[in-house]
Amino acid sequence: MDETVATQPEPMIRLSGISKTFDKTIHAVRDLDLDVAEGEVLVIVGPSGSGKSTVLRCVNLLEIPTTGTVTVDGFELTDTATDIDHVRAEVGMVFQQFNLFPHLTVIQNITLAQRKVRGRSKSEATEMAMRQLTRVGIPEKADAYPRQLSGGQQQRVAIARALAMEPRVMLFDEPTSALDPEMVKEVLDVMLELAGEGMTMVVVTHEMGFARAAADRLLFIDEGEVVEIGPPEEVFSNPAEERTRAFFDKILY
Repeated sequence: MDETVATQPEPMIRLSGISKTFDKTIHAVRDLDLDVAEGEVLVIVGPSGSGKSTVLRCVNLLEIPTTGTVTVDGFELTDTATDIDHVRAEVGMVFQQFNLFPHLTVIQNITLAQRKVRGRSKSEATEMAMRQLTRVGIPEKADAYPRQLSGGQQQRVAIARALAMEPRVMLFDEPTSALDPEMVKEVLDVMLELAGEGMTMVVVTHEMGFARAAADRLLFIDEGEVVEIGPPEEVFSNPAEERTRAFFDKILY
């Protein structure tokens, strides 16, 4: 009798034994293992200096791990034989600061990487840029310069620029921390929509409402170590670890 053995699909992101040390004395990340499934939204929270942004930046090797391996979509980025730029093209990243070119219009900001990295024609890149600007709700800003936009609009342009590359994964590093409070919602709404569409996302944030609404799993990190990980309601409502409980006591109540 034949038996079919169900196999788990390979994770979209796998961090194995990741450590990151700065100046040989500062241990930003300590022996961290983490898998992120395709289509999963993982939200990382923790106190300032806990290593959460370093973990995120290790995913696309903006930070080179001191030890351990990073695999994205089946490619081991920490293998020197891997074409890192090829894999990075599949990983969009949105930073705290918007990192838009101030001398370029919105449409030029969004088409530049498409033409240089994806090899698209000007018309193809422009069509994709307008599609993504519509997706983030500001197609009318295509010919504006960054200085003419609010912070929330600039961050939405940064998201549109990343999406225009049609990435497999989106990384967000505190995407609302530089925004005025009234601008935060417009950026989080775009991110919630992406999550609903099944985009694989890893998000470092202090926006706990977003974590509750969008995360499949919530990871709490402290002193470079994973303290707790699980469904957000479970971690929020009934944390297993005292360090997690103390952190949420400070920020939620």
